[in-house]
Amino acid sequence: MANRLAQTTSPYLLQHADNPVDWWPWSPEAFEEARRRGVPVLLSVGYASCHWCHVMAHESFEDPAVADYLNAHFVPVKVDREERPDVDAVYMEAVQAATGQGGWPMTVFLTDDAEPFYFGTYFPPEPRHGMPSFQQVLEGVVAAWTDRREEVAEVAGRIVRDLAGRSLAGGEGALPGEPELAQALLRLTRDYDEKHGGFGGAPKFPPSMVIEFLLRHHARTGSEGALQMAADSCAAMARGGIYDQLGGGFARYAVDGEWTVPHFEKMLYDNALLCRVYAHLWRATGSDLARRVALETADFMVRELRTTEGGFASALDADSEDERGRHVEGAFYVWTPAQLREVLGEEDAAFAADHFGVTEEGTFEEGSSVLRLVRTAEEDTDADRVADVRARLLAARELRVRPERDDKIVAAWNGLAIAALAETGAYFDRPDLVERATEAADLLVRVHMGDVARLCRTSKDGRAGENSGVLEDYGDVAEGFLALASVTGEGAWLDFAGFLLDIVLERFTGEGGQLFDTADDAERLIRRPQDPTDSATPAGWTAAAGALLSYAAHTGSEAHRTAAEGALGIVGALGPKAPRFIGWGLAVAEALLDGPREVAVAGPVGGELHRTALLGRAPGAVVAAGETADAGTEFPLLVDRPMAGGEPTAYVCRHFVCDAPTTDAEELAGKLGG
Repeated sequence: MANRLAQTTSPYLLQHADNPVDWWPWSPEAFEEARRRGVPVLLSVGYASCHWCHVMAHESFEDPAVADYLNAHFVPVKVDREERPDVDAVYMEAVQAATGQGGWPMTVFLTDDAEPFYFGTYFPPEPRHGMPSFQQVLEGVVAAWTDRREEVAEVAGRIVRDLAGRSLAGGEGALPGEPELAQALLRLTRDYDEKHGGFGGAPKFPPSMVIEFLLRHHARTGSEGALQMAADSCAAMARGGIYDQLGGGFARYAVDGEWTVPHFEKMLYDNALLCRVYAHLWRATGSDLARRVALETADFMVRELRTTEGGFASALDADSEDERGRHVEGAFYVWTPAQLREVLGEEDAAFAADHFGVTEEGTFEEGSSVLRLVRTAEEDTDADRVADVRARLLAARELRVRPERDDKIVAAWNGLAIAALAETGAYFDRPDLVERATEAADLLVRVHMGDVARLCRTSKDGRAGENSGVLEDYGDVAEGFLALASVTGEGAWLDFAGFLLDIVLERFTGEGGQLFDTADDAERLIRRPQDPTDSATPAGWTAAAGALLSYAAHTGSEAHRTAAEGALGIVGALGPKAPRFIGWGLAVAEALLDGPREVAVAGPVGGELHRTALLGRAPGAVVAAGETADAGTEFPLLVDRPMAGGEPTAYVCRHFVCDAPTTDAEELAGKLGG
């Protein structure tokens, strides 16, 4: 019998709709039910493409005996962390504070007041590796709830008080200046893996936001070390198994320190951020590899993640069915020498095995290998043969069972995709990519903003979800709209960004200038979540700071500039100590130090001067372009800035000082070189 999750739109919750567990979605009614029955709440948090979430579901939530016990002694509540990042953040903070680690699936036991008292992540069906079984955990919690209720209440109250004491005030640090950014760079140099690129060891995540900081720092200061770390990390990732050598696009992370074996799920946010990083790396260096990877990643997003409504789906699963009908991780992507021979014949299979590092013993499981480029770029030869082999392998792979797709549209991640596709399309003369970005932006305005300029977090099949947007949605969507405005010359996107950022000022900003992840009129949780650190995506805090700064540069708005500076205090405090976890904040700080520069192009959109302005490397520079008399009504930067002598003319200003206007593209490039 289907449970209550059958009525939801979340692909993750729908995966659990046929469980024998009597799941509730997160709702006041679930806690009222717990109060009525006098039982605790089991909160289970995950997401649709999470491998271990699937494993625990299969082992425990599909087991009728476990389900019977759960239903008898708990009110079970399922949450999709991608739909409710606020719920996830609050309880993840508690899990990490209590256990020193976190992750998904997240398993938390709550009182009927939603206060947590016992935590974990994945629990196996039988005791193993020092972990109790899920059944043992359930029985232990029931015993504590029944026999030591006062102790449970005391623990829950203490945890909630501890969380409440963690709020960040505004202006936690001074504005980040030259010394803080230099210290951040020094700390990154210490954490850098000189042999394999990236930072730290296994598991190794793509450091997209840190690379944006390094590229901006190089543009502003000329630091060769910063550019080298960025370029070498990008090359190592692009040549490793974390990058899909046949279809383009990046997996979530590498399980090793050498980028060889990925965790195979592909997330929209990683690919959007990395597409933009490689486009910006090309802008800085002209690297052919960077150009290829930026375009292949953009094409991957359009081909495999775009939905019929014009938005971009959240993720592709890590698992799919292999040749023997088993549901296993990586089955869609990995190859054995025998499989190569079957598709390519002996001679080309030997060439492909040598080129892509496919061995008899394998780099993954059961003798299979993840494709990667094992030679140096200089050793690569016979590009035509490589292209032919790639095309044949890709065609053969298309016949395999594809991984499932999580079709929900997340506002924030679509904002990141809009920025990436708009800029990549502009740099490489691919107007189709700019069109795809515009269509996704239209969907966000039409479905996610609706009649009132408040964002909802998700939609599916063109229908808005019920959950309110959080700060990262407002920050990232505004970022996407601002990038689209610069590329298309359509001022409506600047206006839409302004609507969203005004809500950030009104609803998400505290009295001291600090930012909160939820609006002041959002559902009250045990604490109002607030996290300035970047994880897989820019924090709402730093995303909003960047968009506020860009909008202020476009419009001259003092309120938005002041809010951006207030938000960046935290970067001054955290940047020198933990730069890997506030990369986007550091990138925004680079823009602040540089101005950011304001570029007005009185001339045709897409013309030589406009393109030159977009290719400028100055950190966070904003561009407005238009040649009609009313362009100034759409872009404040174009007011009273005519074409000189009827020729396209560019005006560059920073820190309230303007250069002489120029009609020469080369001169303009010199002004924006960083």
